[in-house]
Amino acid sequence: MGNIPDGLKRKLSSYFTFSSVKLVRKQGAIDTTLKFLWKLSDGQYVESVLIPASPSFYGEASDRHTLCVSTQVGCAYGCKFCASGLEGFKRNLKPGEVIDQVLAVETLFKKRVSGGKRLITNLVIMGMGEPLANYDNLLDALNILNSKWSANIGARKITISTSGLVPQIIKLSDQPRQYRLAISLHGATDEVRDKIMPINRKYSLSKLTDAVEIYQSKKKGSITFEYILIDGINDGVDQVPHLAMLSDRLRAKVNIIPYNNVEGLRYKRPSATSQESFMKALIDKGVRATLRREKGHDIDAACGQLRLRKEKELDSNGN
Repeated sequence: MGNIPDGLKRKLSSYFTFSSVKLVRKQGAIDTTLKFLWKLSDGQYVESVLIPASPSFYGEASDRHTLCVSTQVGCAYGCKFCASGLEGFKRNLKPGEVIDQVLAVETLFKKRVSGGKRLITNLVIMGMGEPLANYDNLLDALNILNSKWSANIGARKITISTSGLVPQIIKLSDQPRQYRLAISLHGATDEVRDKIMPINRKYSLSKLTDAVEIYQSKKKGSITFEYILIDGINDGVDQVPHLAMLSDRLRAKVNIIPYNNVEGLRYKRPSATSQESFMKALIDKGVRATLRREKGHDIDAACGQLRLRKEKELDSNGN
């Protein structure tokens, strides 16, 4: 702002933060999946992923750009296959730090935004952290991004993911906006979820499905099951009947996501043949399902990978 005195600028700077994220690294290109590593004001790092239009993402064909944003530095829930929690939980993001991931990406590509249109048309809250564990800050951020005076992203264009925090799912059902809900399922039986998702020991599938039914009784539309397909863990066709039963009960679409390999973890991506067989078996059961094609496997797009790599670089340099 060049039209106000320097003294007023200094005074404003002492009261307000105009941006809480700084771009450290960008991988990919605007016409493919793009990953961003942000440095926060306290020196912590979080990630966002920009996903271009694709007929296979949630089964919708459009010219949208979907941004996946983080809600926490690290994660306390310890899903065995995920990079986000490898260094433990550090802190929740503030509302402004969630919002700034959106604004910063749009600023980077402002030349591509014309005619009053915004670059980001859809939001998925599926980045680092467990979104519903930062419930109040997340809802403050989303309610601003949804507002007409702000980014004006429609509530039905915003999807909140959770690994299964039952009380917060019920709480989310009572707020007025029609945000979409996605369940990071990754296993259709307690046996499988217990192996890879510690949260299932507290909130079993029966408790989770009961909470989702409460949510659906108050909201319109279907939900989404996010199902990361992991070789030898949950990719067997024996899992299909259980997944189909849950999908039918909860009117859920299933988004199958082949695992992005994480350095230091033993889990692997299934073969293309295994992916297709699982997908076909689901469709044969009448399940609405999509298979996420290659989206960022070559740019460390799984949650937390880029942050871990940066922190290892800092450690090796003695910082």
